[in-house]
Amino acid sequence: MFSKKIKISCFNQKKKNNKNIKNLFSEILQKKEHSYRVINTFSNKYQYAYSKKKISKFKKYKSISIFGLGGSSLCIKAIYDFLGFKIRKKIYFYDNLDAAVPKIIKNKNLDIIISKSGSTLETIVNQNIFSNSKKLFITENKKSYLMDLALKLKSEIIEHRNFVGGRYSALSEVGMLPAELLGLKSEKFKKFDNLIKNRHFTSTLINNVDMMYKFYLSGKTNSVILNFDKSLISLLEWYQQLLSESLGKKGKGFFPIISNLPKDNHSLMQLYLDGCKNNFFTIFDTINRKAPKIKNKNLFLSHNFLKNKNIKSVMNAQKDAVKKVFQKQGLKFRNFEILIKDEESLGIIFTYFMLETILLGKLMKLNPFDQPAVESIKKETKKILS
Repeated sequence: MFSKKIKISCFNQKKKNNKNIKNLFSEILQKKEHSYRVINTFSNKYQYAYSKKKISKFKKYKSISIFGLGGSSLCIKAIYDFLGFKIRKKIYFYDNLDAAVPKIIKNKNLDIIISKSGSTLETIVNQNIFSNSKKLFITENKKSYLMDLALKLKSEIIEHRNFVGGRYSALSEVGMLPAELLGLKSEKFKKFDNLIKNRHFTSTLINNVDMMYKFYLSGKTNSVILNFDKSLISLLEWYQQLLSESLGKKGKGFFPIISNLPKDNHSLMQLYLDGCKNNFFTIFDTINRKAPKIKNKNLFLSHNFLKNKNIKSVMNAQKDAVKKVFQKQGLKFRNFEILIKDEESLGIIFTYFMLETILLGKLMKLNPFDQPAVESIKKETKKILS
């Protein structure tokens, strides 16, 4: 166990670590190429493009509006939903063109406009229509629409480092600056330097990468995420983008499917158990959660087994049942059990999945940092609008 706050299990508990993947992991940690510099952001040694003193003036705002698409907002949403119980500020997301427009108090709200390229069409449209408060821009230090706008408005500009892709930006300026403004401590997210020295962490990572690569080679390409905690949905959507954009290219990749349980026991579970056999599963849950108790006096005798139970104990029974049935049927799964929700446990999850994805990219002979196909949609959209 590498943390008292989260448990991550392996698809194959008995398998020894693959030496080739272990060596590949060591190589990746030592790489100096441009794209691999993103790994520097996982560490507490990383120097942000801002100082805490510089951004302290923005802490006075009671609410924050995030204007950004994909990786420019998903990690912030994951942080907000995962740690919402300790955040006192309200945050609004303009992360699509049909986003609900909240009622905000203009002089108490901060607009954070995020785009690595500075030319994300949806972000430009949304900020044009809905951004009416004090503005802070996070974008690359180059000429672009949003850079020009920020300079025209004389707004604060924080550099989006050019080696940090959106989906890998959770522990960079993109995720950590808003976290600081929400009252969280960015240094508490950063456990990378300890994790890579922890044999249990690296062993779990290498084992799971090995199994996922074997799943890919055998045609098991549906990565089904079974989620038992609704506050994790945004985190899993962040992971969905990370896996899809990083590895979905050249006719390769995994198809990540988020399934919310126990609800989906009554819709999709039949398919998982008795349908196509190209699935493998990751089970997510938060262990120590308060839950409403069942009212004993309202129970019929036939359901006395529910006496003195609460909703969480019922969900735990359903989760254990899923695991037992999966084991009987030989369905491959692993567990992410969150024991304590805080910056550290979320930082571990961010770090784990980004490292896992980078390793899989190397094994599958893919560049895990680009997304060339998406650019064609952007170009066609501009042609149609012109």
